[in-house]
Amino acid sequence: MSGRGRAGVPKDPSPRRSLALFRAFMREQDDPDACYALLARDAADQVEAYDGPVTGRVVVDVGGGGGHFTEEFRRRGADAFLFEPDPRELAGRPPEGTVLADGYLLPLRDGAADVTFSSNVLEHVADPQTFLSELVRVTRPGGLVYVSFTNWLSPWGGHEWAPWHYLGAERARARYRRRTGRPAKHTLGENLFPVHIGTTLRQVRDRADVRIVSARSRYWPFLTEAVVKVPGLREFATWNLLLILRRCPE
Repeated sequence: MSGRGRAGVPKDPSPRRSLALFRAFMREQDDPDACYALLARDAADQVEAYDGPVTGRVVVDVGGGGGHFTEEFRRRGADAFLFEPDPRELAGRPPEGTVLADGYLLPLRDGAADVTFSSNVLEHVADPQTFLSELVRVTRPGGLVYVSFTNWLSPWGGHEWAPWHYLGAERARARYRRRTGRPAKHTLGENLFPVHIGTTLRQVRDRADVRIVSARSRYWPFLTEAVVKVPGLREFATWNLLLILRRCPE
């Protein structure tokens, strides 16, 4: 992030930052550690831009895969813990204290976390509202909930078989297999689900236990909040939605 704008709201990040993230993403298959380490630093910067330093605070990373986000929060002095449901995602050595747990039912008491963090997980759960409810439950009143996801109509909505998902999921998966010689990791309706920005925003706004601090494109370098306000356009142009939520006082 690139500092704060009006009323403490972070300014749009620089084009240089967006380009660096895009380049890292394009090399994700060849050098995943470098890609996710950069993304983790960027995400931690975003959390601190909205909520101040994480030093000494409890951060719960839900669905953080190999633990890059958890490790970055720990480097900044947080008491960070990874909860990951899929042992196959725990490549190499996961952070000490990692818990295998379903994001629908986290083994945590209510209000245990100062910050609850979920990066690009929502599109992989069949019931995103139940998942969000669990993130909110384990966040203390006044605490921060960070949620980002790749919406279905984004150019990257089909993940490894994007952008051919616009022509249909099965056609896109078949093309991926022909091109690479291996089956796609994601299957629509099994581990990838069509999540939409408009629907998600309406559902979150209907909740009484959180308020939206910001809804913006996660990676774009300009008009990050403006594009999310335009129905229709936002489903294609946002690419990846970042939701910053504040748990309401009880």
